[in-house]
Amino acid sequence: MSKNKKIAILMGSQSDYETMKSASDILTDFGIEHEVKILSAHRTPEEVKNYVESAPEKGICLFIAGAGMAAHLAGVIASHTTLPVFGVPMESGALKGFDALLSTVQMPGGIPVGTLGIGSAGAKNAALLAVSVFSIDDQELETKLKAYRKKQAEKVLSQNK
Repeated sequence: MSKNKKIAILMGSQSDYETMKSASDILTDFGIEHEVKILSAHRTPEEVKNYVESAPEKGICLFIAGAGMAAHLAGVIASHTTLPVFGVPMESGALKGFDALLSTVQMPGGIPVGTLGIGSAGAKNAALLAVSVFSIDDQELETKLKAYRKKQAEKVLSQNK
């Protein structure tokens, strides 16, 4: 499935792990190879740059970045690559993720970051959006995604019984 394609999930700190794990779990369920790294846009900027610039050599072709507060990780990643970057604002700090959402969504023209919802739902949707992108040229993956969506609908409808 999606042979030779890999996703990198990056987060700004260990405290983001539980939220971003939901993205990893979905990618695992769909059989998509991925790496999970903790790298900070502010505390380890050189490591972020080096990782992003070397990622294509490892088959990485899409990034999912989770960060809270200033949430510059997705933007920093996007500044070092032309590969797709999905940003997931973390629900943290005094503003409960609203600040991270604004930081992620307000990228300057020319440096795109696809911004997802705050927290766990955003992490899950980032992974599902990545699955959708990978399924463009992978019929087996597209079939699995359609089955996933059907199962979601059945779960909702079963609540009416």
